[in-house]
Order: sequence, then C-alpha cells, then structure tokens
Amino acid sequence: MSLPKTLAVDVARNLVMVAKVLDEDPEQAYGYAKVALRLASRVAAVREAAGFAAYGVGKYAEALAEFRAARRMTGSSHLWPVMADCERGLGRPEKALAMAGEPEVQKLDKAGQVEMRLVAAGARRDMGQVEAAVVTLQSPELASNSAQPWTARLRYAYADALLAAGREEEARDWFARALEADQSGATDASDRLAQLDGVEFVDALDPEADAVPAEDEEPAGRAAEGDAREEGRETPPLDEAADPAVTSGGVPGGSGGTVGREDDSDGSDGSDAAGAADGNR
Repeated sequence: MSLPKTLAVDVARNLVMVAKVLDEDPEQAYGYAKVALRLASRVAAVREAAGFAAYGVGKYAEALAEFRAARRMTGSSHLWPVMADCERGLGRPEKALAMAGEPEVQKLDKAGQVEMRLVAAGARRDMGQVEAAVVTLQSPELASNSAQPWTARLRYAYADALLAAGREEEARDWFARALEADQSGATDASDRLAQLDGVEFVDALDPEADAVPAEDEEPAGRAAEGDAREEGRETPPLDEAADPAVTSGGVPGGSGGTVGREDDSDGSDGSDAAGAADGNR
C-alpha cells in the first residue's frame, strides 16, 4: 500500500525511532509504534513494528494480533517463531510447542529455524520437561564450530538447560563456549561462568567496600566520649591520684578495643531473569 508523501515521511520517522530505542527504552518504542499504527494501520511493516514494540513491553496478546495481521498482509512465515513465543508469554507453552511442528517451520531460513528451536526448548522448560529441552537444542547448528549470529544464544540456552538438569560440569563448558562466540555481549555468559566458579565481584568504586576499622583504631564515638569525660574531670588531690583504683580507668568499662562491624562489600554472585534463560522471548 502506498501512502501520500508527507504521511509516508511521518510514518517512516516513527518506525525509525521504534527500531532505534526498542532495546534501550521499550516503553518509548511502544509509544512511537502506536503513532505509526494510527497513521498507517494497513501497512505490513507498521503492523510488524507494532508487534515487536508490544512484545518488548510484555503485551503478548497485542503483539500476537499484530504479528498475525502482518503475516496475513505479506504471506511470509518469518514471524512464526516470535508468534510462538507470544503463546509462551500468554501461558500456553503447549500451543508454542505445537507451532514448532507445523509446516511453516520448513519455510524459515536457518536463523528462523534456530529461533524456533530456542522457542520450543523454552516451551519444554515451561512445562517442566528440562531433559526434553536439552534434547530439543541438540542440533547440527549447536555442534558447529562456525560462528553465526545465533551461535552465542544457542550455546547459552543449551548451557542453561544443562544447568537446570543438574549437569553442572557440562553447563560450565557450554557457558564458556557461548562466551567465546559472544562478541557483542548479547548474553551474560561471563557472569554465569563466574557464578559456577564461585567468583564474587566487588564494586571498586564503592567507598565502603574496604572501610574496615584498623584493630588499633578506636571508634570515633568512643574516642569523643572519652575526650569529653577527660575535659570535665578535675585534677584529683595527690593522695587520691596515688590510689590505684582511681588511676586505672578514665572511662568506666572502657577497654579501648574496636567494635566489630559487618562487611559492607557486595556478596552477590552476579547472575540474573530474566529471561534469561528465557531470553528467548
């Protein structure tokens, strides 16, 4: 469908903004998509962009409706995996799994087929079938040593499924392989590796991270209290000063030792949701 030039420019500007901010600010992208949709709802590219914007903010029913509309307009199957993932988001993993066996999957390119495999594995995990998820991800694409756009995510999903199945050593190996392929930092494979290795990260910019009093350092409150008492005490007579009971203590009960303090350093293990493992959405 063709649009008047001025309208086409306005729609294009909004679509550009959707693509630009979708990852950083999904809510803002959703707003731009709604404007484009209001201006040109009969354009397939607008319906697809609106679908991805709705998907980005977790409005899966709305996203699915937009993807279906775009698919009707174009006849293309390239949205099939994300449509299945919307079914997962709506709490219907069985439906997503059924879609993975439909003829439309055979029409997808290699990247689309890998994406469909990731969605199917996620659906298996949603249903509590962890070992089946591991098997679902086993494929020639997983075994390949060549680096493809999907390689890091596929290896990461496999590692996460192995870990969920209690196969920690294998999971560690595949997290390492995912990190090796993840040149763009699309996954948190490095954090997951650190967690498995028992490595804890401390914020070097946190001023309290190493603020532990020295053993011979008297706490400020105790020192100030002692100074105040010393200033308010009169000099004792010579015979009283000679009394050991008087000269042995300036602050009743004060030993001069330090007061123990809990370590303020961050003890988190660096892992996450999202999302992650379910980052297939």
